[in-house]
Amino acid sequence: MSPFSFFKSKQEQGALGNHGNADRGIMVFENTSEVIQAENVLKKEGWEIRVMGPPPEIQSGCDLVVEFPLIEELNIFRTLEKEGLPPLEMVPVTSPLLQPVDLFQIKDFGEHIMVRAANMKLTVEKATGNIVNVSGGGCPDVPYLAYEMVGQTLTNAPSPREIGHTLCGYALQLAYEEIQRQCSP
Repeated sequence: MSPFSFFKSKQEQGALGNHGNADRGIMVFENTSEVIQAENVLKKEGWEIRVMGPPPEIQSGCDLVVEFPLIEELNIFRTLEKEGLPPLEMVPVTSPLLQPVDLFQIKDFGEHIMVRAANMKLTVEKATGNIVNVSGGGCPDVPYLAYEMVGQTLTNAPSPREIGHTLCGYALQLAYEEIQRQCSP
């Protein structure tokens, strides 16, 4: 299936109407590693993209999708193709069923705050910034990530992206960045 196959059906159907977020699209890749590589390439080039969970209709495990500005589809595709990372599919978000899922859930426990990104959870003591728990996921590096981070402050803890090598490490990095935003004044 061509990444641009939706154009024909769009033309046949006419205007998109009010069926969703017509200015955004999602890219589907073969695996999580390609999503992470595509994110790095596109952010380095200055594109405004977000890595998100796939819509339930296309989810098939530990998946991620990249949400992008639909108007830039051709340029983004060319950028990724040049890097050897063409997506399997690029589709417009034209229906509520195709809405990507936000990866973050934030829970305030009073003295502590927990951020969940995908299946990884990071809990911090708000007053001190101490990391009190790392949990979730099922990847082999989760115990190591927890060992290296728990007991450290957010400012002193190693970045999960630097010490983790799996989807869980990537998700923990997202939680780490979000909890830093939540805890900053």
